[in-house]
Amino acid sequence: MTKRFDNKVVLITGGSDGIGLTTARLFADEGAHVYITGRRQEPLDKAVAEIGNGAIGVQGDVADSADVDRLYERIKADHGRVDVVFANAGIYEVVGIADIDEPHIDRMLGVNVKGMIFTVQKALPLMSEGGAIVLSGSIVSIKGLPSQSLYNASKAAVRSFARSWTNELKDRGIRVNVVAPAGTETPMIRNYLDERPGVEEMLNQGVPLGRLAKTEEVARAVLFLASTDSSFVAGHELFVDGGVAAV
Repeated sequence: MTKRFDNKVVLITGGSDGIGLTTARLFADEGAHVYITGRRQEPLDKAVAEIGNGAIGVQGDVADSADVDRLYERIKADHGRVDVVFANAGIYEVVGIADIDEPHIDRMLGVNVKGMIFTVQKALPLMSEGGAIVLSGSIVSIKGLPSQSLYNASKAAVRSFARSWTNELKDRGIRVNVVAPAGTETPMIRNYLDERPGVEEMLNQGVPLGRLAKTEEVARAVLFLASTDSSFVAGHELFVDGGVAAV
């Protein structure tokens, strides 16, 4: 196997399960020193064991500035730098406009927007020229799906961050891109669909390729955006969606 990330220091927030965990495993398989975060210690420990290759888990909440400071202090003490950041931590809630309340706003924007800002902002002192930042977006950044307007808006913010930060960081040679999946076969989505017979078939009918994405398919897109294979790709939103956005 080609080890594109041999000796690179890679941080993945929200790495305890789903896309984050699969991405962490692929980075580690390609030689990276992998750090993952998660809010709960037990799933974090389990994920670290699954990733292997010396992966390190740092418990914390990306919406908490002090937790993010502690994360980067650990990386700085261990390696003095970070080469790749996959800002993947996020939450999803279905709430219609009539039911949006202040706690929902605080949760959704706290993790998906504020947490994204902290993750990138506090990485920058440790990043050198040639670093790569990949933000976790979603196809809903360009869709108006009902009963999730705040989630949609939070992912539209991520799309905007990549464009703005690409310009802000261009003189440092740091590339910022977004990976934007549609429905993906994660434990969370699987539980949701299993409890709602018929919903999966309906979703698949709206996807030209006729199925959910596999976490490996999204993870490989992240590794592409983080590697020198995409050295002239910046400010881009890469849809990994089976053709939903394009067709």
